[in-house]
Amino acid sequence: MRKIVAVALLAGALLLQTGVLYAEGPTKESAVDQEIQMLRKDLRSEKKQIIAANMSFTDAEAVKFWPVYDEYTRKMTKINDTRVALIKEYAQNYEAMTDAQAQSLTKRSLEVDEAVVQLRIKYVPLFNKVLPAKKTARFFQIDRRLGLLLDIQLASGIPLVQP
Repeated sequence: MRKIVAVALLAGALLLQTGVLYAEGPTKESAVDQEIQMLRKDLRSEKKQIIAANMSFTDAEAVKFWPVYDEYTRKMTKINDTRVALIKEYAQNYEAMTDAQAQSLTKRSLEVDEAVVQLRIKYVPLFNKVLPAKKTARFFQIDRRLGLLLDIQLASGIPLVQP
C-alpha cells in the first residue's frame, strides 16, 4: 500500500504544478493543455501498474478484467475532462469571480462528483461478472484511494475562493 501512496503523491505533484494553470496567453494555454494531457496519460499508465501490482489476478481474471477496466477508465477520463475544464475556468476567473460564477462552478463541481459515484455504481456489477466480489471490492478500494490522493493534491494546489 505504501507503493500506492508514493506513486500517487508523486503523480499528483506532477499533475498539479498549478502555477502553470494560472499563466496567461493563448500560447501558454496551449502548452498547459498539452502538459496536462501528457501527465494524465502518464497517470493512467501508473494507475494501471498500481492496480496490477495490488490485485493478484489469476491469468483468467486478468484477461477478463482489463477490457472492463479500460472501458471504465475511458468513461472516467471523460468525467475528469470536465473536472480539468472546471479547474481551468476557475483559474481564469479566480481574481474577479462573481457570485454567479462561484455558484455555477460549485454546482458543476458537485455534478462531476456525482458522475464519478454513478459511474462506480454502474461498474460494480460489470466487474463482479469478471471477478469474485472480494476482488471487485478491492479494486474499488484501490481506485477510490488513488482518486482521493489525487483530489488531495488538487485541493492543496487550488486557492480558496475569496469572499
